[in-house]
Amino acid sequence: MCGIAGIVALSPHAASPSREALLRMVGALAHRGPDERGLYRDERAGLAHARLSIIDIASGQQPLTDISGSTWIVFNGEIFNYIELREQLLALGYRFHTRSDTEVVIQAYRAWGEAAFERMNGQWALAIWDAPARRLVLSRDQTGICPLHVCEHRGQLYFASEIKAIFAANRAIPRAFDQVGIDQTFTFWSVVPPQGVFQGISEIEPGHIRTYARGEVRDRAFWTPRYPSGPDGHCIPFTGSVADAEDAVRNALESATALRMVRSDVPVGSYLSGGLDSSLVAALGSRFAGKRFQTFSLRFTDTEYDETVYQRLMARTIGSEHHELMVSHQDIAEAFPKVIYHAERPILRTAPVPLFLLSKLVRERGIKVVLTGEGADEMFAGYDLFREGKIRRFWGRQPGSTRRAGLLKRLYPYLSRSPVHTQAIALKFFGHGISMPDMPGFAHHPRWRSTSAIKRLFSNDMRAACSGADPVTELLDHLPSEFGRWTPLAQDQYLETRTLLVGYLLSSQGDRMLMAHSVEGRFPFLDGDVVELANSLPDAHKLRLLDEKHVLKRVTLPLVPPEIVARKKQAYRAPNALCFVGSDAPSYVNEALSGTSVRAANIFDPTAVERLRTKCRAQAEAGDGDLSNFDNMALVGVLSTQLLFEQFVASRPEGAHRLNLRVDVDAQHSSEAYS
Repeated sequence: MCGIAGIVALSPHAASPSREALLRMVGALAHRGPDERGLYRDERAGLAHARLSIIDIASGQQPLTDISGSTWIVFNGEIFNYIELREQLLALGYRFHTRSDTEVVIQAYRAWGEAAFERMNGQWALAIWDAPARRLVLSRDQTGICPLHVCEHRGQLYFASEIKAIFAANRAIPRAFDQVGIDQTFTFWSVVPPQGVFQGISEIEPGHIRTYARGEVRDRAFWTPRYPSGPDGHCIPFTGSVADAEDAVRNALESATALRMVRSDVPVGSYLSGGLDSSLVAALGSRFAGKRFQTFSLRFTDTEYDETVYQRLMARTIGSEHHELMVSHQDIAEAFPKVIYHAERPILRTAPVPLFLLSKLVRERGIKVVLTGEGADEMFAGYDLFREGKIRRFWGRQPGSTRRAGLLKRLYPYLSRSPVHTQAIALKFFGHGISMPDMPGFAHHPRWRSTSAIKRLFSNDMRAACSGADPVTELLDHLPSEFGRWTPLAQDQYLETRTLLVGYLLSSQGDRMLMAHSVEGRFPFLDGDVVELANSLPDAHKLRLLDEKHVLKRVTLPLVPPEIVARKKQAYRAPNALCFVGSDAPSYVNEALSGTSVRAANIFDPTAVERLRTKCRAQAEAGDGDLSNFDNMALVGVLSTQLLFEQFVASRPEGAHRLNLRVDVDAQHSSEAYS
């Protein structure tokens, strides 16, 4: 993947895009594209590109134009079916000058207009500038793998892969937290696009096209998640047996993985966590890797989080060249500020930090692209959340049944401080709202409620700003019209995809941690055909009684050791607040959480923050295992927010503007012909 940026004059009176501003933008994205950089500029628009060369290394430079020289594109991502689309376009009479998927995108847009995006199977964020029509088209892939942010300021539109590039473009753009975005983050673990964390900066929604043309802005979805909803629904339900589903899922995943392995002009490696999903992806990927397939795993000095035995077992099974990275509490604490700089949003868990460190190892081993198992849990119902929702709905039909409530003991076996270990706590936590099992968001409410408890630490000003709206109500008030006709499991999957997958797993834990070290992630489970198939499957093929990912386990069993297939699911986690409260905690922690710093950001109450720190320190010194779920989320969330304030609001990082450009087109004077 790469980094894209641009400036477009929306108002006739707005200034032409500044070359210096574009250079600063692309400089701020250098980590996303260290191989080549390029600019295009005319009187109304400027495009900038930082390239990570994956496909057509010799001739795929950007910005790239069509044959007329009047329509330009900057593209971040990969179109995995670009060869098939290229053949269709050749049959229509289109000619190509490169072997890149980027040129296929711009030619497809010329041929089919916005309908081109519906034909693409891939991951992308892009901008197309049609100079004669003075039209800007922005598009983002179906599941939101690639980021794309926008900001309007004084008649100009700024867009970029990362917010730091927008801030680098113009020092006059206000820098302040968006209180709605912060409120969402401390409810869902992330903002929900199009909402952003900073005032005036929003995200293009996944599966959307935004068009700016002659004073008008149009935003529409070209793809939305679909589930069976009756005879008039848009999703055709899968009617075969579970054995038929096993064959269909196997074929779809084999095809998706093959495309992500062979559609690359550089070697592709794979992450290997030791769980079912990454093991299956690595097994499939190794088939297409040739002689040398590299896998990468995290180890932890804290054995509660370590999965080394399963990782090594899988690496031996496929014969990969295996690399391991040991991560300690100190490693997490030291890297945390850099992680926040790249994430550009608060995080409530430290889990992105080890992945940031792992991507560095990947790059050091000469790999630019890795497969990951992300998306399997959302598509095939793998999370305890889905089992929890099923148990709670079953319990909710007879709220007084202790036997039904007892099924909760089957959840979260890997947590040292599981909410189901103490019956009284479990009944209170999971029993809230138990009499309304048909309520939208029923399965998610316990998580949203427990996360929202952190808002008790908000400052008076932040509380007042958030008093007039509720993020959960806002989310549930804008559900798809067919939501109520979906099964409860489909509803739970939709909400998990809409919230946690897009904003946290694919952003804070995915794209940003990979691209911080110029590594592209590829996600076979988020392949368009795999997603459509998974969504069409009957619930029982995915969640069979309480057996999560049932059909996926059947697909995996011939390829992965039975010890891995049969093990209880263990979510990827990392040591949290304990990294920041010991005597050896880095000095930045005291500075970021000082009363002066907390008052300056004005998101949290200084006294409440100090009480939290004192409590966490005392518990750490007592050696009583890990901290509570609330204390972990609260301390990490407050610290990350404070660091974000210091890095992006209180200070002003700038992008470099002395760069060597592979593409440098200045069409300011020739663009007069398009007026």
